[in-house]
Amino acid sequence: MRPQYLLSTMLLLGFASISTAQTNDLKTKINQQIDKQYARYDSLYKYLHQHPELSFQEVETSKRMAKELRSIGFEVTTNFGGNGVVGIFKNGKGPVIMVRTDMDALPVEEKTGLPYESKIKAKNDKGDIVSVMHACGHDMHMTVFTGVANTMIQLKKLWQGTLIVIAQQAEERNGGSIEMLKDGLFEKFPVPNYALAFHVNSTLEAGTVGLSAGPFFATVDDVDITIYGKGGHGAYPQKTIDPIVIASRVVLDLQTIVSRELSPLTPAVITVGSFHGGTQRNIIPDEVKLSLTIRTYTDDVRQHILTAIQRIARGAALTAGMPDDKLPLVTIDPNPTPAVINDPKLTETVTQFYKSALGESNVIFVGPEMVGEDFGRYGKTKENIPILLTWLGSVDPQVLASCKENGTIPPPLHSPQFAPLPEKTIRTGILSMTYSLINLYNKVHSK
Repeated sequence: MRPQYLLSTMLLLGFASISTAQTNDLKTKINQQIDKQYARYDSLYKYLHQHPELSFQEVETSKRMAKELRSIGFEVTTNFGGNGVVGIFKNGKGPVIMVRTDMDALPVEEKTGLPYESKIKAKNDKGDIVSVMHACGHDMHMTVFTGVANTMIQLKKLWQGTLIVIAQQAEERNGGSIEMLKDGLFEKFPVPNYALAFHVNSTLEAGTVGLSAGPFFATVDDVDITIYGKGGHGAYPQKTIDPIVIASRVVLDLQTIVSRELSPLTPAVITVGSFHGGTQRNIIPDEVKLSLTIRTYTDDVRQHILTAIQRIARGAALTAGMPDDKLPLVTIDPNPTPAVINDPKLTETVTQFYKSALGESNVIFVGPEMVGEDFGRYGKTKENIPILLTWLGSVDPQVLASCKENGTIPPPLHSPQFAPLPEKTIRTGILSMTYSLINLYNKVHSK
């Protein structure tokens, strides 16, 4: 081997070993901080799990998040975007990165049997008393979020820049990010170079993360259809125009939009989740109400589906003989949940950081999902901020093995039995996010 080639090879090997040593050193430092504070995180997680609050009602949860951030050393703004909390830590000149958590829980009666099971009941918007549970893992999100914030400050000598952490209300109701932005999140606080978040996953093993570039979660549209008819006695259907029959036709015909009007390669979902009509078996009602959820990724497919829904509803009513002034009323929520589009460059960069922190086998490529998450809205503003949402594995390996053996699946998100494996999930979330943030700050700062 020629001397110059030998020298180049030695230098490359030297840099590789330094890189590996630096990786291990940073991981060790992060894990040491997690070890020191883990009892605190465990206590916080169980407290949050036992004290869930519904969307737009996260008053005590918000206070707890503000208290945690202040105790860590953040400058905290409360009641931002409703019950939202914004924390800022300025650590010299450098990039600005935002980390987000959600805070709200669901109207679900918990059936996990855990010693810290939620027994909370609360009034919903209709005034009904309902059970409340963190069935979507937002308690885990808040715990990891707090751990990341704390560890970043403990290791502040290793990075420079500004860290913004936000805890938003009402993710489940698609209202939290709207209110944060309406209150001027990117006008009153520094505009981030990047925004990151986790969401627990009910099928990935604790200790892993899952992600992919580009479309990750879908745009979600809420659509309501009121179908009118001409009511009457159930014994004389010939004297009526039955809206239940019209609505039934609409439900079936809606399914042909995806199967016959879109390419088989185009992801889209139309689900009729609610069909309400009538009061008694022998009465044909005057109207029926349908509630739909629409899931798409592109604007053209979304618009095609929304237009087709109106065409199908109108056509079914006309076919049944309804007059023009009694055609169906189709109402589309003006604030859809936007798709989460993971920035390709950011995803590629952070994926490598995840692999260094967790090991390559624990970073899993997952395709797009048709669920919705209002985190996507932070990437749709005029600032055009690159965003990245990552699945955080949360399932006990023994549960996964048992499910595989029995041909079942673990309790899904929103299930009354949903129960993440706490310690491994918390540790993985804090390690992978903190490791990625420190490297991201240094990568951008060094450019």
